[in-house]
Amino acid sequence: MKKLSMVRTGILDNRSPVPIFLLLGFGAVIILVINVCSGSIPLSLSDLHHILISPNGSTESLIVWKIRLPRAIAGLLCGGFLAVSGLLLQVYFRNPVVGPFILGISSGATLMASLVLLTGLTMQLHIVSPFTLTIAAIIGAYGVMAIVVAIGARVKSGITLLIVGLMMGYLCHAVTSVLTALAEKQQVKGFVLWQLGSFSGFKWNEIYLLLLVGGCLLTAVFFLSKPLNGLLLGEEYALSMGINIRGFRILILSCACALAGMVTAMAGPVAFIGLAVPHMARMIFATSDNRILVPGAMLMGALVAGGCDFVARSLLSPVELPLSAITAFFGAPVVISLLMKKQVKL
Repeated sequence: MKKLSMVRTGILDNRSPVPIFLLLGFGAVIILVINVCSGSIPLSLSDLHHILISPNGSTESLIVWKIRLPRAIAGLLCGGFLAVSGLLLQVYFRNPVVGPFILGISSGATLMASLVLLTGLTMQLHIVSPFTLTIAAIIGAYGVMAIVVAIGARVKSGITLLIVGLMMGYLCHAVTSVLTALAEKQQVKGFVLWQLGSFSGFKWNEIYLLLLVGGCLLTAVFFLSKPLNGLLLGEEYALSMGINIRGFRILILSCACALAGMVTAMAGPVAFIGLAVPHMARMIFATSDNRILVPGAMLMGALVAGGCDFVARSLLSPVELPLSAITAFFGAPVVISLLMKKQVKL
């Protein structure tokens, strides 16, 4: 009876998702190649193959290995992480319009970034490091995450936790606004550019960090897929599966916030990927089974983020458009159309 109930709710499906996985994976690889080959100095596939196989000191090789390849890989990884984070939070709150930044994670990262960019904190502390901004944003994002998770351990209501996250976001935004009002014009310009979100400027050390930390988190999330399915059917059903609801909720929050916080810290706030992509994955795979949706959302998020980054770079080249503007132009109509067709569901 329980299995029949899961089939009726669309959690289980007999159709194989493998062809869709292969198609999305192939699309992500194509976007990666396009992003690496396109730019002010265009490269052919043969040029790219030669540069990847035999790196040298040429201008093209340096551009690929130092600029384009890290950026392209970062776009795929960050998009995938945001999509999985959004999927987890939508299941947690059982709310289809919840995104990964609803709990104030983005605001916490923005607050610490504002301290670095608007107050000259790095100069006062005599810190000379290209990763200072990233480290500060990580501290802000994970600091807010720790507060939210601690509160989540004390309250049972998801709505209460949602309100707490919103209030944390408002508090961080208030402090950021005060710092912005007191800062110099040049400092404000740099901060505004960071807030627009971008995958540019990624270093290989940051890529390795994304792969290591993100890979561990995604592995944990995948093994949580079956309990997530149980949670979709209600807490009573989850309890019958032997799930510790309180501990499981904290684990979901921690993984979702950690993924979103890491991306925000390194790339700035990137809008709508975490909100729209999980719904696209549900529609494409025609299932609510999180064992399929977790890897599916990862691939779909990578494809969408990589495509949006290409549009941001190429549409009005050499001017680069704000990444969050492109993702909003893409994500907002998707969510609105799904709402109009009443296809937004968990």
